[in-house]
Amino acid sequence: MIKDFGTPACSTGGFPQLKRGSLSNYVLIAQDDLNTLGYRTGGLDGIFGAATQEAVRRYQASVGLTADGIIGCNTWRSLQEAVVGTGRTSTTID
Repeated sequence: MIKDFGTPACSTGGFPQLKRGSLSNYVLIAQDDLNTLGYRTGGLDGIFGAATQEAVRRYQASVGLTADGIIGCNTWRSLQEAVVGTGRTSTTID
């Protein structure tokens, strides 16, 4: 049985939209991406709280996206493209 983690953020599928209050492994992926890029989320806990929301807003503003604090299609795409090939950085949380 496949667990439903929400509606995909993009019409073509993919990761679900995430916002304050979301709880999932997808939040962990987003937190890891943000921390790797230098946007501190307060840890890797899979909980989309205030620190993660603020990190998302700062990231979105820095790359010219609408800084709404919601990880939708464009933010997912941007995050994934930004971290590809990055590897471990000084801001990656182990």
